[in-house]
Amino acid sequence: MTKTKRNAALLAASAFVLGLTAPLTASASTAGAPEPLDWAKCEGSGLDPRQQCATVEVPLDHADPGGRKIGIAVSRIPSENPRARRGVLLLIPGGPGGSSLNNPSGKGQKLPKEVRDAYDLIGFDPRGVGRSTPVSCGLDHSDLATSKLRPWPAPDGSITENLTTAQRLSDTCARNGGELIQHISTADNARDIDRVRAALGERELSAWGVSYGTYVGAVYSQLFPQRTDRIVLDSNDDPDPTRVARAWLAGHEKGVEDTFPEFAEWSSAPGNPDRLADTADEVRPLFLNLAAKLDRDPIPWPGANPQELNGNVLRQTMLDSLYAPSGFPGLAKLILAAQRGTVPPAPSSPPEEVLQNVTAVGAGTLCNDIAWPRDAAGYEEGVARSRAKYPLTAGMPRNAMVCAAWPFPPKEPPVRITGRGPSNILLVQNERDVATPLSGALKLRHALGRRATMVTVNATGHDAYLANGNECGDRTVSHYLATGERPGRDTYCA
Repeated sequence: MTKTKRNAALLAASAFVLGLTAPLTASASTAGAPEPLDWAKCEGSGLDPRQQCATVEVPLDHADPGGRKIGIAVSRIPSENPRARRGVLLLIPGGPGGSSLNNPSGKGQKLPKEVRDAYDLIGFDPRGVGRSTPVSCGLDHSDLATSKLRPWPAPDGSITENLTTAQRLSDTCARNGGELIQHISTADNARDIDRVRAALGERELSAWGVSYGTYVGAVYSQLFPQRTDRIVLDSNDDPDPTRVARAWLAGHEKGVEDTFPEFAEWSSAPGNPDRLADTADEVRPLFLNLAAKLDRDPIPWPGANPQELNGNVLRQTMLDSLYAPSGFPGLAKLILAAQRGTVPPAPSSPPEEVLQNVTAVGAGTLCNDIAWPRDAAGYEEGVARSRAKYPLTAGMPRNAMVCAAWPFPPKEPPVRITGRGPSNILLVQNERDVATPLSGALKLRHALGRRATMVTVNATGHDAYLANGNECGDRTVSHYLATGERPGRDTYCA
């Protein structure tokens, strides 16, 4: 797969927000001596020639370390100055369903030289993803539409179709996902990471986790605190152990409310070629009225999935476009076209094989981490309240997705994040983040207690460090990775 297609797959993964009686002990992950890694040239184009790849064998079921094995694909670019080398920096991807296998050649090269000198940069495909042992649900093409995977209610607020979709998707995943789909969870990912650490021959690892990767990093730090060195968590998930991914989905209410005003200001600015209104205050009602009109009268959209621009497709496009200010022009152009009764060319999509893969990993992770409610009345009530208070997201964040019908009970309770362990975690968080809002990040900060400090950045977008943040935040994180020195207290980057 080319680097471009893999990056598109990561975008698709980030758009999909989806027995043991106690957590397994950390020692269950480290049983047995790891095999030496057989490094070789990585497949794909556009990669740094220094990047090499290998495969680490891990148990399919960490409770049965002597049983069936699966492969975890890993990559590395060695430290640029062996005399300054401190260890390894694991790049933990978002998703669930994202990959960091090519990140040592990509965003890893944005790291300042003193950080690239200090670490081997390590990427990987989490279990089920890409070049690791892959999983697929074999869903119908229409069920791969993001506006279908995200549980947008019907225009009148009904969730009947969402419940039907949830049952169909879960049945198909159970039928086609094999044994692997029952063993994809955040705790499994954390234990796989510790196997990777051991295979690399490292006593400890440092990590930079982004988005869902912040939850993976927090869980790893909870299960293996003695194996952590310098941990950066960037764009942070709410770690609520009673809801897990349900809290992440619900967070879109606040994330959109925090971020949409920035789009409104941008799209009403004089001189903007994609200007929507004379004032920012006019943009919200304009959007809501257009979405309602498209609910009633969709516009055909050949080549898209679904092949029409309806109200929920517009809402989903809005949510996706708020991930970064660079997405604002595309949303404005779609709105302007829809007002004229037309549509732009259909958006490009990753290959269907990739969408099948990341969708299956997303479903497995979200549904295996915790049991979701099955009571339709509870979802109906939540959707009605959400629609009234947060009309931009139309009740979607409180609705039933595939996990409401998932046939496999969780194999263990969610890991509860606490302040027990070394004080070596730095959180970096944008104030306005549609996917992982500040309100949820503050809950992770509270859960970690004395283990963490937090840098809040006056910026808009998802992914803060070296992406949509600011120079102050970037400098603070880089300094910590290079020297181990964090701010003495939680700080704000204006």
